[in-house]
Amino acid sequence: QVQLVESGGGLVQPGGSLRLSCTGSGSIFNRYPVAWFRQAPGKQREFVASILSNGATNYLVSVKGRFTVSSDNAKNTLYLQMNSLRFEDTAVYYCKIPGPGNGYWGQGTQVTVSS
Repeated sequence: QVQLVESGGGLVQPGGSLRLSCTGSGSIFNRYPVAWFRQAPGKQREFVASILSNGATNYLVSVKGRFTVSSDNAKNTLYLQMNSLRFEDTAVYYCKIPGPGNGYWGQGTQVTVSS
């Protein structure tokens, strides 16, 4: 059974930074792409960032230049460094890896950007 656990969310002021982590059970990060999604209240879940096995990354346009996705396969951990946070980044953030059906998802971690 694959399990993903996100952490690192919290309350931060606009312009602040957070680093999210997603740790998985077993050697799961040989499945690519691994990705971050988010869901704001009343909105659909949206793609945020992903990383391929060759290190290539892809980002939602609104976070490009502010967010950085990375992975540490030795630690089975995916990261999302979030800088220059904005009010509109407030959401529950989820990590996802490929798997049967819609893949494997974590339970999410809340990020709230507020003054």
